[in-house]
Amino acid sequence: MRGVTGRLMLLDTASLYFRAYFGVPESVKAPDGTPVNAVRGLLDFIDRLVRDHRPSHLVACMDADWRPHWRVELIPSYKAHRVAEERPAGPDEEEVPDTLSPQVPVIEAVLDALGIARVGVARYEADDVIGTFTARAKSPVDIVTGDRDLYQLVDDARGVRVLYPLKGVGTLQLTDEAALREKYGVDGKGYADLALLRGDPSDGLPGVPGIGEKTAAKLLAEYGDLAGIMAAVDDRRSKLTPTQRRRLDEARPYLAVAPKVVRVADDVPLPEVETALPRGPRDPEALEALATRWGLGGSLERLLTTLSA
Repeated sequence: MRGVTGRLMLLDTASLYFRAYFGVPESVKAPDGTPVNAVRGLLDFIDRLVRDHRPSHLVACMDADWRPHWRVELIPSYKAHRVAEERPAGPDEEEVPDTLSPQVPVIEAVLDALGIARVGVARYEADDVIGTFTARAKSPVDIVTGDRDLYQLVDDARGVRVLYPLKGVGTLQLTDEAALREKYGVDGKGYADLALLRGDPSDGLPGVPGIGEKTAAKLLAEYGDLAGIMAAVDDRRSKLTPTQRRRLDEARPYLAVAPKVVRVADDVPLPEVETALPRGPRDPEALEALATRWGLGGSLERLLTTLSA
């Protein structure tokens, strides 16, 4: 993170290559017939991001552990529906389409040969890596993700915004605090409390029964944050309805642990990496071999042209 000037762009890499995989036809293949739609789609996406937003620094943040044990210990249902195989000795295996899994090592090798920083940290998700880079940043930050959980990092005062893909990897929604207040009624700091109250089936978070998004937003507007809401539960003079008071009171065990699960970590032990956007490939020979082996063609050539501009 030393010497970062200009804009830092952080990629939620798995989120983006999943979108590339579903957004680019499987008919895009290597010379041997292996699908490379996620690889080429991600390269095209990075090319467009660099051209349109001109970051000076870029980090591809990775899921070294997509379902950390410390989160599962607190909420056992966390991402449980996405487990393909439980592994006691390491990260559980995630359900991933058969033709996507073989493309992930190719993506990693291509990013490394290009010289684009790639960071994953054991026991942490990419969200946590992004949260820590963001917390340490002294310059504006663009977070590129298809995961709304990262809205909690939006901070106008620090120049932190989220670029959220609306369709495939094409149209991006620029999310700042005004956009969050308009859609959810909260700012970045309030989004995590909104998410844990509302729950999120896609992450296996139950939420508080009967407290949907609109009710959660109203409670946060009235009482400020989760601590304020729980203080209102204990205050018989507060304006909570009897049903709201009962539901929140019954949800205390969940609400005691949910913040640690939902809020992204900001204290991940990041390695020292060179985050500056490369002007040319770090390993031209390796990149040429990858381009030939996997038929990366125009996608890679366009990105190299953009990086050198």
